Amino acid sequence: MPMTDHARAQLQIHFCVLLWGFTAILGKLITLPALPLVWWRMLLVVVALALVPRVWRGLRALPPRLALAYAGIGVLVALHWLTFYGAIKLANASVAATCIALAPVFTAVIEPWAAKRPFRPRELLLGVAVLPGVALVVGGVPDGMRLGVAVGALSALLVAIFGSFNKRLVEHADPLTVTAVELGAGTVALTALAPLLVLWMPAFDGQLLALPGPRDGTLLLVLALGCTLLPFALSLVALRHLSAYTVQLATNLEPVYAIVLAAVLLGEQRELTTLFYLGVALILGVVFLDPLLARRQRPVPASAPEVQHPEMLGTSEAKQMVD
Repeated sequence: MPMTDHARAQLQIHFCVLLWGFTAILGKLITLPALPLVWWRMLLVVVALALVPRVWRGLRALPPRLALAYAGIGVLVALHWLTFYGAIKLANASVAATCIALAPVFTAVIEPWAAKRPFRPRELLLGVAVLPGVALVVGGVPDGMRLGVAVGALSALLVAIFGSFNKRLVEHADPLTVTAVELGAGTVALTALAPLLVLWMPAFDGQLLALPGPRDGTLLLVLALGCTLLPFALSLVALRHLSAYTVQLATNLEPVYAIVLAAVLLGEQRELTTLFYLGVALILGVVFLDPLLARRQRPVPASAPEVQHPEMLGTSEAKQMVD
């Protein structure tokens, strides 16, 4: 029996989420500090996108003011990735992935202001309900990893900020072009900020122009092409056939995939306590409950998925991805 488009799309979106979860594992395996790791990832993706004629056509059609707005969002994306991989270096992949699960909570607070819409009581409850889980996560990690938790929470806050602003802008241009502009601007921003990071965040410091070794170079290519551009392309196809509800539930599994991969491949469960995993379960429970409640209150048409995920950038970061 041939597979339907809907079933194929479900497999594709779960494969995308698995690849996004693997980015945390690669962040741990790559020995470069956070700054050069993110710089090389962004640069490699931009170079790959520069080979796509559609991107250049989109750039020529992009109004300067809109390009500037996307560039500003790109700086936030760069800072998000920097703090995400910084959290991995300061703690581990499981901690960083759990912190990113807080992004919907921050979004619930920031988006009403960014989108100029009323604040919903459900969003306040979401923020309050997640606090016990955060307390358990903090209490369940060794003292030396708690700075990583704080940096990871900052990374989740940056996801909420750039995601909320992307919602207002992303439908105005081609998604490949938006991603190229955002990551190009992010690469430039990191290059400019590198000397200052030595003073502000020495834990993230590292030489940008030093060529990575063969092992790190291979892993960076996997990160940029296999875990960034490949799921980017697959998500564009999958979102044509799935509802926002289905996609959001799938993308909420990313911390689960990342934590399981970290336990299997890196043995991180030996570094963390039962309290940490109880906190993870509470946070994920709240995150999964949110789209369930939202669906009951306000069904979203299947043809216009509205999706929150930091790796989707200019593609489906809450965009009606049907072009």
